[in-house]
Amino acid sequence: METFKGNFTQQEPIPDEAIEAAVAVMQSGRLHRYNVAEGEAGAAALLEQEFAEAMGANFCLAVASGGYALACALRAVGVKPGDRVLTNAFTLAPVPGAIASVGAVPVFVGVTEDLVINLDDLRAKLDHTEVLLLSHMRGHLCDMDRLMALCDGAGVTVIEDCAHTMGATWKGRLSGTDGLVGCFSTQTYKHLNSGEGGLLITDDAEVAARAVMMSGSYMLYERHLAVPEPEVFEEVKYLTPNMSGRMDNLRAAILRPQLRKLPAQCEAWNARYRVVEEGLRGTPGLQVVERPDEEYYVGSSIQFLLLDWSEDKIDAVIKRCSARGVELKWFGGAEPAGFTSRYDSWHYAPSERMPDSDRVLKAIIDMRLPLTFDLDDCALIARIIRAEVGAVFQGN
Repeated sequence: METFKGNFTQQEPIPDEAIEAAVAVMQSGRLHRYNVAEGEAGAAALLEQEFAEAMGANFCLAVASGGYALACALRAVGVKPGDRVLTNAFTLAPVPGAIASVGAVPVFVGVTEDLVINLDDLRAKLDHTEVLLLSHMRGHLCDMDRLMALCDGAGVTVIEDCAHTMGATWKGRLSGTDGLVGCFSTQTYKHLNSGEGGLLITDDAEVAARAVMMSGSYMLYERHLAVPEPEVFEEVKYLTPNMSGRMDNLRAAILRPQLRKLPAQCEAWNARYRVVEEGLRGTPGLQVVERPDEEYYVGSSIQFLLLDWSEDKIDAVIKRCSARGVELKWFGGAEPAGFTSRYDSWHYAPSERMPDSDRVLKAIIDMRLPLTFDLDDCALIARIIRAEVGAVFQGN
């Protein structure tokens, strides 16, 4: 019986070029983003400029984490304590956490079997809010044309959580550029790796200026390279509180060489994704999540559904795969574990039950696809999952 010996949490090494850049920053002693020599731009400012160019955005801000980027974006667009903010029922804890951190109230929108936000449920709830924090959870993009038409028609501002979609597109438009603000993560398991970190993009000058002031720029905003003109800051600089959450030059130095490799990395993830997807397709009792033609995804993880399975049988699949070296995560467990959780896990955000979404959430099985796996590894993983799902489904 085949077993897999790889490690699902082992990422690729940081590239040599990035290590050299980090060492240079450490040797300079100028780790703080505003501690730069006369006439020089720090690594954080250069990263912002380069990321804005890569995303086709006017403005970019580098911050301490993806979660900080989300909360900063919410404040920058004017969300206040007590406001209701729509977000996905299928997401991870930092998303409703960001909403709660600004004193607002998360209102959850259902999920479909394609693992995207339910646009019919969204339409029914749009009159309850002025902001949607849209989570492209696990890299699944909904019909962004329809979503933006619904939100624009209702006067609802969209902030995109692109923690899992950096480099992905909908009809050729980069994820994070449809909404007013796009927020990204550079946490270790994301598409760029600095341990922790975040990036925020927007074309709105006032939103960008507020975010920069909130991040802790003091009056040093002119040391940025991807921000509005100084006169925009004159309107907001005395009205915007400092909630320090800057990215430092060390992490920015690590990220800049990785950013240049992003398109190739996305293709490498997708090659692995396709091998696993094809290996699972047609497995009795297992539903593959079909990707729309309009979407260019980044397959750094893969999900499948065990719809209407009992909890005991799903647990058996997870244990049997684990015994053969394949690490699966289940979003349907009674208690959140590791990086899994559901809308009913967050007791600070009470919500009404959503039976259709509950059925989907209970069925979601999730697996990372680190680039330390090769294509043969991925084929082996798919064979193991296929065999164990089939065995449990058939009662063996």
